[in-house]
Amino acid sequence: MRALATIGVLAALALGASSGARGMTSIASISHKSSKTHAARTMTQRATSRLLASRAFRTRGARPAGRARAKRLLSPLELGIVARMNAMRGARGLRPLRVSRGLTVAAGYHTRQMGQLGYFEHESANGAPFWRRLERFYPAGRRYWSVGENLFFESPETTASSAVHEWMMSPGHRENVLGGEFREIGVAAVHYDSAPGTFRSGPVTIVTADFGVRR
Repeated sequence: MRALATIGVLAALALGASSGARGMTSIASISHKSSKTHAARTMTQRATSRLLASRAFRTRGARPAGRARAKRLLSPLELGIVARMNAMRGARGLRPLRVSRGLTVAAGYHTRQMGQLGYFEHESANGAPFWRRLERFYPAGRRYWSVGENLFFESPETTASSAVHEWMMSPGHRENVLGGEFREIGVAAVHYDSAPGTFRSGPVTIVTADFGVRR
C-alpha cells in the first residue's frame, strides 16, 4: 500500500496531482502565501504500500528568526533521504539543502502524530493547516518565508531511495524536492510495528520532509 499527496495553495497557483506508484497511491500538494487562501486540491488513488504528500507556503514581511544545524539529530535513513534529494538537486545545478533544527522538529512532531493517531494528512490532528505547524517551529524571516512539505509511508519498511524515487515521480512532490528557492530541510522517518487507522494496525514507516527558506 503506497500513497502520495500534494495540495497547491498560492493566490493563483494550482499544483496538479498524478499517480505513479504501485498499489494504493494518493497525491495532493499545498502551497500557501500571506493571503493564506487555498487554490486547489487534487487526489488520486491506486493500491500499494507507500504514501507521499507535498505542500508549500509563502509569506512576506514576518518577524526574524535564527538558523540552526541539526544533522546530528537525523537517523541514517533520514540522512540518506537528505543526501538523495541533494544529489537530485546537484545534478540539476541547484544548491544543496541544509538541515534545519526547526524543520526537523516540525517534521518529527507531525510524523509521530500521524503514526500514533492513525491518519495521513498534511493538516495537524486538530485540523490546523501544515504551515501553522511549521511556523511554530520555523518562524518567519524579516522579508520572506516559504515552506513546503512532502509525506510518504511504506509498509512494512522503506528506504531512502524508495521515498525519494516516489517523490520524484510525482509533479507536486518533485517541485518541492527541486524547489530552487528552498534552502533548508527537516526530515523525520519513524517506524511503527503497529499503527492504527489508515495504517490498518500493521507495521509501517512514515516519513515527513519539510522544506523552507526565510530571509
